[in-house]
Amino acid sequence: MGTLKEIAAKCQVSTATVSKALNDHKDISDETKELVRKVAKEMNYFPNASARALKTRRTYNIGVLFADEAKNGLTHDYFAGVLDSFKRTVEKKGYDITFVNTNIEGRNGLSLVEHCRYRGFDGVMIACMLFEDEQIQELIASKIPVVIIDYTAIGRISIVSDNVSGIEDLLTFVYKKGHRDIAYIHGDDSSVSRDRIYSFRKTAAKLGIKVPDEYMIEAPYRIMTASQKATAKLLDLKNPPTCIFYPDDYAAFGGINEINKRGLNIPEDISVAGYDGIRIGRHIKPELTTLRQDTELIGQRAGEKLISLIEKPKETKIEEVIIKGEVYEGNTVKDIN
Repeated sequence: MGTLKEIAAKCQVSTATVSKALNDHKDISDETKELVRKVAKEMNYFPNASARALKTRRTYNIGVLFADEAKNGLTHDYFAGVLDSFKRTVEKKGYDITFVNTNIEGRNGLSLVEHCRYRGFDGVMIACMLFEDEQIQELIASKIPVVIIDYTAIGRISIVSDNVSGIEDLLTFVYKKGHRDIAYIHGDDSSVSRDRIYSFRKTAAKLGIKVPDEYMIEAPYRIMTASQKATAKLLDLKNPPTCIFYPDDYAAFGGINEINKRGLNIPEDISVAGYDGIRIGRHIKPELTTLRQDTELIGQRAGEKLISLIEKPKETKIEEVIIKGEVYEGNTVKDIN
């Protein structure tokens, strides 16, 4: 494997020029950069990561903190889509990603912030539903460049799905299909759930829909058994709803199981609507009506903003970026006009 000195001798330039060319400095001509890179490749030169980090003060490694209360991991379709898009975006800029160990006991006594510093992350992307955790709040408040998914923190960049307009659009769609008795099995307490519940009640009031208290039931995200039990409660009411909203598409599958168990047909006997727009929802029969979130754009914008924050901290706007989704009509909401 060649060295900087050997590459410099072959290119007839200084070692400083070789270093600048390999690090894409603006004061080196494109012709020289092309020559140096060509020779470096021919000589099988690979920069030492530790030496590079000392010189550039960057490791080109981004931490990804991803955890949810249900411990779904990368089987969580929504977050998996966001993370895949994020990964592709930062890799195009030469960065690697490393998942942050959220096991406090496994860090040899280091706090989450200390662990991230120990690993030398240039920045961290946080995508989780555990934002009330003290260690995560400490990381958000630290000087480490951070971008957050689906949570707003003062002085930090947040990339959030537009849950308010999402619920408004979905409820308006169902309303136009003639439904007035609409129940909502919503997720457990979180900033996302609070935004969606607020939007559901506000939109219902605007449309003149009365929502009885028994039509609002809490059930954890992505737990089909919980949403199945909640669906049973709604179907047992003296005046059951004509349409049921679910906190996410997986939860909707739990509700569909209960409806099928009772010998009812969707959407002829009762309508259902999910949230997220995961792929499997388009492959069941009938296709699930849902609000499709733009996971591709959420992940892309998160990657772009974090790299900008790392490379151009003084020029990067600290803001909340809101990404709008769209209603996927599917076939699980009947037109009862």
